[in-house]
Amino acid sequence: MQKLRNIAIIAHVDHGKTTLVDKMILAGHILRDNAKPAGELILDNNDLERERGITILSKNVSVIYKDYKINIIDTPGHADFGGEVERVLNMCDGVLLLVDAFEGTMPQTRFVLQKALALGKKPIVVINKVDKPNCRPEVVNEQVFDLMFSLDATEEQLDYKTIYGSAKQGWMSHKWNEPTDSIVPLLDAIIDEIPEPATVEGTPQLLITSLEYSAYTGRIAVGKLTRGTLRAGQNVTLAKRDGVTMQKTRIRDLMVFEGLGKKKVEEVACGEICALVGIEGFEIGDTICDYENPEPLPPIQIDEPTMSMLFTINNSPFFGKDGKYVTSRHIKERLDRELEKNLALRVEPGQNADSFVVYGRGVLHLSVLIETMRREGYELQVGQPKVIVKEIDGVKCEPIEEMSVDCPDESAGTVIELATKRKGTLTNMESANGRTRLEFSIPSRGIIGLRSNMLTATAGEAIMTHRLKDFEPWTGEIEMRTNGSLIASETGTAYAYSIDKLQDRGRFFISPMDQVYEGQVIGESTRAGDITVNVTKAKQLTNMRASGSDDKASIAPPKIFSLEEALEYIKEDEYVEVTPHAMRLRKILLHEVDRKRASK
Repeated sequence: MQKLRNIAIIAHVDHGKTTLVDKMILAGHILRDNAKPAGELILDNNDLERERGITILSKNVSVIYKDYKINIIDTPGHADFGGEVERVLNMCDGVLLLVDAFEGTMPQTRFVLQKALALGKKPIVVINKVDKPNCRPEVVNEQVFDLMFSLDATEEQLDYKTIYGSAKQGWMSHKWNEPTDSIVPLLDAIIDEIPEPATVEGTPQLLITSLEYSAYTGRIAVGKLTRGTLRAGQNVTLAKRDGVTMQKTRIRDLMVFEGLGKKKVEEVACGEICALVGIEGFEIGDTICDYENPEPLPPIQIDEPTMSMLFTINNSPFFGKDGKYVTSRHIKERLDRELEKNLALRVEPGQNADSFVVYGRGVLHLSVLIETMRREGYELQVGQPKVIVKEIDGVKCEPIEEMSVDCPDESAGTVIELATKRKGTLTNMESANGRTRLEFSIPSRGIIGLRSNMLTATAGEAIMTHRLKDFEPWTGEIEMRTNGSLIASETGTAYAYSIDKLQDRGRFFISPMDQVYEGQVIGESTRAGDITVNVTKAKQLTNMRASGSDDKASIAPPKIFSLEEALEYIKEDEYVEVTPHAMRLRKILLHEVDRKRASK
């Protein structure tokens, strides 16, 4: 039997997890030398991941090194996808904690490490990016130790091994100033340090921690077999996470991970990560156990969502022009499909039949879902993100986040001012090498829309990250966007002549010759109230000409929003309309008369 190691790679955003897994895949010679696309990561396989350069879904691969099989799980670093990290840690026996040699430990490092230490996993620390010019590997290593100590790590966990290297250049070494030519030292360390999965005799137990979907075989359950053995064709019991419901079922096929794909096997031994085909109606957190006397395992605990958004059908004048799926039935089916594999998501019916309230971890978590839907050809409208308010012991509470901002020294004052305006309190401040690191405790409401202001104030230099801390008492009202909107008063084509004449009223989001409809938000006003303007007026041509009346129109370029920016920008009475080829902002009530009536 092959010797096994199961590891997960955890780290903050952009510290190089996926790059390192790539190098491990290449070290294990799984791919042909010419199969790797230049400059692209093998694992980021959907378009969104490639465009943004972030991991969204965790992935399983395995590498054969010497006579060991190493199952590697790549995890996302963003706090919004924390649901992915939590469940994956159940499948591994040890973790590789990656830390950037310059940035050091970040909020998300703390979050994922806390989860791993609590589950009793043994860490190996990899200090990555030591090829950067101003890196400080020794200092960072001490930071990691202090962090582990403050998270109550055990003696054994504190006795960790540190490896230095650069995943991009493809080398790892025990000393940071002695580069090697391969990542072998890391693979050796994995084999030496990470314990082998325990072999437990008895009836089979497997906690379903992940889910894959294949168009041919349907849903596939993935998990680590913690006790006993499983065979293809075996009768088993599916114990649901409520601990009461038991379903008798049969395993049709068994697969293990090999390289980037899977291979069928007849039998799986204890400690192996495997995929089961043929089990119906399972959810993540259920247990596969013995047919005769089932013993379920405790289900996975997932953090609660902190934010909600209203999803509704597109009912603007331009509906159904570019999308394929436009009805509420389509949207509902799609959200139900998403619920199956996205643990941190909840969906509830809205006020009327066409709307749904979707709960998630943060704006990024929900915007990735919206972006995926629009690419699949859905049309929908999304309301303003709202934070979830709970009542704890009779006190109104809201989610509070820990936010860290990394910015140049000269703009630290501006950042503090922006954050305190939104009820943030400064908890820590450190300065080194011309950069200041600020840590705040801030309500989630205050973070919505803060990023774009922060980038403007620091000329794009600030790096902002945040993670959920806890629910704390309500902090009071927060001043949000004060400027009003410019709203189109008629449906038609926007002309340069009109836009030019209206430029002193505010900044536009549309270009000349764009199609607009009545009630669409086409710009930001310079003042507080909303202004309704007509941009569809063309110049009246007569045969009279006066000298000097034919001035050229000079138009400032429009402001183009990304999806997150648009969601953060809108007010309570506005929607973002998302279609496969366009994204528009609009008022919920399109006619001006209706809006005046509602405001009374």
